[in-house]
Amino acid sequence: MGLLTEFKEFAARGNVVDLAVGVIIGASFGKIVTSLVEQVVMPPIGLALGRVDFSELKWVLAPEDPATEAIEEVAIQYGAFINTVVQFVIVAFVVFLMVKGINRLRRAEAAKPDPAPAAPTPTEALLTEIRDSLKDRPRV
Repeated sequence: MGLLTEFKEFAARGNVVDLAVGVIIGASFGKIVTSLVEQVVMPPIGLALGRVDFSELKWVLAPEDPATEAIEEVAIQYGAFINTVVQFVIVAFVVFLMVKGINRLRRAEAAKPDPAPAAPTPTEALLTEIRDSLKDRPRV
């Protein structure tokens, strides 16, 4: 039971839950970026470059042989690689903007002056008076 209890404590920590949420949101964000690049960004770029479909760009090393089904086409798909690079640049830029925003918030938080110390409680004020009156009293 010790191992199970320890695992439950580990899994219930806030950091683990936050990490899980981050991974789930990150995976969804990756799908959004993939769709953005493949369906929104690259088609106009391909059109501007003479109706090029980047997902179809490839260097064929060994063409497909229709006579045999065993050998499929062997190709370097550099168009898919270009799409992936564009996706990476978009994700890296968004992460950069997030880090920049967080750093700005941290600098603003660090620049705030420290709040004034709280006034002493009535008990502390009474103890201070007693201490001061004992200091002023002549020693015997």
